[in-house]
Amino acid sequence: MARILSEKDQKILKKCAPECDDLLCSGSGVTYRSVLPPVANHYATNADDFRERINRLTADELEYLTTLITTGEESLCCLPPDYFAALLEQVTEQLGKSVRREMLNAYRSGDDCFI
Repeated sequence: MARILSEKDQKILKKCAPECDDLLCSGSGVTYRSVLPPVANHYATNADDFRERINRLTADELEYLTTLITTGEESLCCLPPDYFAALLEQVTEQLGKSVRREMLNAYRSGDDCFI
């Protein structure tokens, strides 16, 4: 489900990618509609860098994103598997195994891509 990033979303995006100057995908010219895919695909240089970026998030910020993921408002499908694994580690550590299962289900069922 496509969405317009809220101020909270934009704050989280900037926290993970402080070098983000605008909300436009450089490849498509479309405005970002999720937080995690742009961080993974436009700012992180590899899975370890992505891990470091999402480790900046508080448990509340991470919980906010996982809630959006479970409602279909935040996309995971554009995350490469190793990047998703880094996210899954952080989710498990901060939010527990039940949220981990929800993220696995969301990742496996994702078939749309809203960068």
